[in-house]
Parts: sequence; C-alpha cells; structure tokens
Amino acid sequence: MDSALLIDLLKITLPALIVAGTVYYLLQQYLNKEQQRRLIELRLESSKTTLPLRLQAYERVILLLERITPNNLLVRLSSAGQTAPEYHRLLIQEIRAEYEHNLSQQLYMSPEAWAQVRQAKESIVTLINKAYQTLPNQQQARGTELAKRVLESLLTDEADPTTAAIETVKREAVGLF
Repeated sequence: MDSALLIDLLKITLPALIVAGTVYYLLQQYLNKEQQRRLIELRLESSKTTLPLRLQAYERVILLLERITPNNLLVRLSSAGQTAPEYHRLLIQEIRAEYEHNLSQQLYMSPEAWAQVRQAKESIVTLINKAYQTLPNQQQARGTELAKRVLESLLTDEADPTTAAIETVKREAVGLF
C-alpha cells in the first residue's frame, strides 16, 4: 500500500508543482516587464526635462565660441585709444570671463566636446599672447597694432581656433535627436 499512496501523492503533487512553477515564471515575466515599462516612463519623463536644458547648454557654448572667435572679439572690443598692453589685458579678460560664465555648461556635454571648447579657448589665448609678444616696443604700441597682428596671425594660420569645437558641439547637439 505504501507504493499506491506514494503514486497517489505524486499524482497530486507533481501537477501542483508544475502549475506553481508556471505561475511563478509568468509572474516573474510580468514583474520584469512592468519594471522595464516604469523605467522607460521615468526616462521619458526625465528626457522631457533634460533635453531642453541640454539644448540650451549647447546654444550657450556655441555663443561662447562665437563670441571668443578672434574676428568677433576684435570687432566687439574696440582697440581705439588703448595701448597694446591695455588691449591685450582686455582681450584676455574678456575670453576668460566668457569661459568662466559658461563653465557650468560642461555638465550637459560629453567630456570630449568640452575638451574641444577648452582647447579652442586656450588656442585663442595663445594666439593673442604670441601676437602681443611679436609687437616691437610693446609698452608704447597701440591696441590697433595688436589687433592687426592677431588678424595677420589668423590669416597665416588659415585655421580659426574655434571651428573644430563648434563642429563638435553641433554634431553632439544633432545627436540628441
């Protein structure tokens, strides 16, 4: 009789275990799908908030780069009536102020793009410093002479220091869509 009882017990237990295993598997699948759905909803909601902020950051960085481009910088900051040392100091101060004003934008950009922005800024500062160093009699030179040297340096190099950074930032901004 023991074997008959064991067979009866198996007839009851085995289907119950199969049903319980199936229910457990289906419940796990449902909970995983539900968790994925919630995660997608959370990301979508987050993207609604961060996308405009990121686009604004890219806009501000492009504006920064355009403002410190030597051609635009020299036009915006007149050299009239200034000595070369005064104008040199003004140009460097303006570049640094623009950069520092936009430092927080790196939060929304890739490290590679921000490195390009920083490199562009450093290249412009170096360009202005080199132009200033080539001036004969720096202390008595006029600001217009410094502006002329900067423009001549740009023409001989034939490469705007901000072009690569602007292209990188634009490419990254387009990648958001």
